[in-house]
Amino acid sequence: MPNPFLPLWEYIPDGEPRVFGDRVYLYGSHDTAGSDKFCDYKLKVWSAPVDDLNNWTCHGHSFHTRDDRDHASQTPWTDGDLYAPDVVEKDGKYYLYAYIMGAKGCVAVSDRPEGPFRLLSKYKYRIPEGKDEGSFNGGWFIDPGVLVDDDGKVYIYCGYQRSFVAQIDPGNMYEIIDGTYQEDIIPVEEPYAFFEACSPRKVGDTYYLIYSPQRGSRLVYATSKSPTGPFEYRGVIIDNGVDYPGGNNHGSICNINGQWYIFYHRMTNNTIMSRRACVERIEILPDGTIPEVEMTSLGFDHSLSPYKITPAELACVLKGGCFITEKNPMTRPITAITSGCIIGYKYFDFGKDYSGTTMKFSARIKGTGCRSKIRILLDSYENGEEVGVCDIGADDGVYSTVVRNITGRHAVFFIVEDTYGGWFPHMFNGKHLFELESFVFMK
Repeated sequence: MPNPFLPLWEYIPDGEPRVFGDRVYLYGSHDTAGSDKFCDYKLKVWSAPVDDLNNWTCHGHSFHTRDDRDHASQTPWTDGDLYAPDVVEKDGKYYLYAYIMGAKGCVAVSDRPEGPFRLLSKYKYRIPEGKDEGSFNGGWFIDPGVLVDDDGKVYIYCGYQRSFVAQIDPGNMYEIIDGTYQEDIIPVEEPYAFFEACSPRKVGDTYYLIYSPQRGSRLVYATSKSPTGPFEYRGVIIDNGVDYPGGNNHGSICNINGQWYIFYHRMTNNTIMSRRACVERIEILPDGTIPEVEMTSLGFDHSLSPYKITPAELACVLKGGCFITEKNPMTRPITAITSGCIIGYKYFDFGKDYSGTTMKFSARIKGTGCRSKIRILLDSYENGEEVGVCDIGADDGVYSTVVRNITGRHAVFFIVEDTYGGWFPHMFNGKHLFELESFVFMK
């Protein structure tokens, strides 16, 4: 599946990927389209077979802090929104660690990785000697990330602006063991610059902590030979704000069938909310380094087919103020397209053999009464090869042009230009020229 890899109407940010048995599960927050806030009062679970990552199944709602038409609230002490959970397995049971905005967090349990989860307990802890009520984020346990180590010890990593780690009693999975609370597991000073979104993983004998730094569009990581540090800052894994309307970021790494991935999210609707789950392949080098990867349209795919109709919203490059917006569950165009906007997709495989010297390009457009053109470039929006130009009219419709024959694997970029002339062209600066719904290349 390309990015975003869940059905395009689904908004699951803050993804924690976990492999249980022969399936990979995605646990995360739940956003809504066009919302003016993060998250809501429910959590959902999606999963896919580890050998068929293009076949994701929704298991429905797994936990609630408010009643809805099908479920009762499971938190009688609060109806605060649910943020950024994690799930781990211990002794055949699955434990969900919830962060509830403005209230004490809790742990829930299920016999199945997809849930539904039933309330086990609020987090139980004693304030360490010399500390105050702000310990453990005041009981919120913000952005919990949990690690069940090989020796059976259980660690929880949390924090907003400052981080902490503590051990959980493995006998009940919700009580903090006295004397294990440790603040600033990741420093706030550069280069660490901790902000939020703790996610621990163990790879071999090395402990990784993936988190969001103070410039929050990035996911970075630090490593240690001990679950409680000291951690060494290692670098950036991905940045969702490169050539794209970025915002916060939250996710983690996961090994699926021998391939490592970084799960993260992207924003839509011209806000930092309405976030959707995305994924990229990564590599962990023998020295433990994870080279930074670019944001692409690929998801779990190796390449996209230019000969299938591509929804515009798979764009991984949006520059100049254009953005993806959901009008309804069926319609999510790129809108606010003005002269100079750049829209990009990485990567299409055009194949090798073709006898012709030209191809055809068509785009489905929602018109705004303007006339403009799309320049089609390969590989770079700055100095890439231009293979054709598509004139866009004033009305709704499909607009087409002939482009030169393309072979091989390429990024494709659309550079939009208005075609106004006349005496006062400056009067049309910033005018919305059209909306892009989809496009296709044809031999």
